[in-house]
Amino acid sequence: MDIRALLGGLLFALIWSSAFTSARIIVEAAPPVTALAIRFLLSGIIGVGIALAMGQGMRLTRGQWRAVVIFGLCQNALYLGLNFVAMQWVEASLAAIIASTMPLLVAAANWGLFRDRLPPLGLAGLAAGFFGVGLIMAQRLGGGADALGVARCRVGAGALTVATLSVRGAASGGGSLMMIVGLQMLVGAAALAPVAVLTETWVVDWSVPLVVAFVYTTLMPGLLATLIWFWLVGRIGPTRAATFHFLNPVFGVAIAAVLLGESLGWVDALGVAIVAAGILAVQLARAKPA
Repeated sequence: MDIRALLGGLLFALIWSSAFTSARIIVEAAPPVTALAIRFLLSGIIGVGIALAMGQGMRLTRGQWRAVVIFGLCQNALYLGLNFVAMQWVEASLAAIIASTMPLLVAAANWGLFRDRLPPLGLAGLAAGFFGVGLIMAQRLGGGADALGVARCRVGAGALTVATLSVRGAASGGGSLMMIVGLQMLVGAAALAPVAVLTETWVVDWSVPLVVAFVYTTLMPGLLATLIWFWLVGRIGPTRAATFHFLNPVFGVAIAAVLLGESLGWVDALGVAIVAAGILAVQLARAKPA
């Protein structure tokens, strides 16, 4: 793995993990689905505009269009939509930990459904990762965490897994990454807009933190992190790229604790360490020599 891929992976993990904290700020002050649909619309317009300025067109391959639609629906509408709704009651740190199981779910799907070989280290990593998540969830649910909100986060993690399995087709296209990123944002906006209109009322408690969080989540997790992820998968492959997800539970919990003042007990710290180790073990076991 070259230094550019390493730095890109670290930056992706940091931005991706911070998105839970900015989302928590947003949903405490604005209707979550409406705010997310507007974010996707703005991110999509900006992304497509930048792509057109860079000379990128919309003549994508069939595989790229398929990935745009699946990624837009599964990651943006389902995963992020469910997480935004859930974070009205679920802390950002817990949502980040649940979402961080995506590499474990991808490995489990490849092993159980597609019969990919997983060495003993990988199997041990799967077991450890899911045990760590279960440890944290049991402690949080026992402490009063919202069960329905947690369930929404878990379903969202499953949708993110499907999105990740579809990324390879888009990442292999090379020259149209910004256009792909912008288009999948617009897919998410189109899917969430009817839900927002039918289920929410536009009532917003305006504040400087809300505006900063919204602008940040639109530009950084919304555009930059997604672009980095597509680039990273295309540069080093999905398995090695997913290795950086082992940092997400650590970064996610730390950022929420610093910016939101969320508590972090010893069970949380132990669980996060176990999850991170499990994710790393799975990815190391599946990584092929360069």
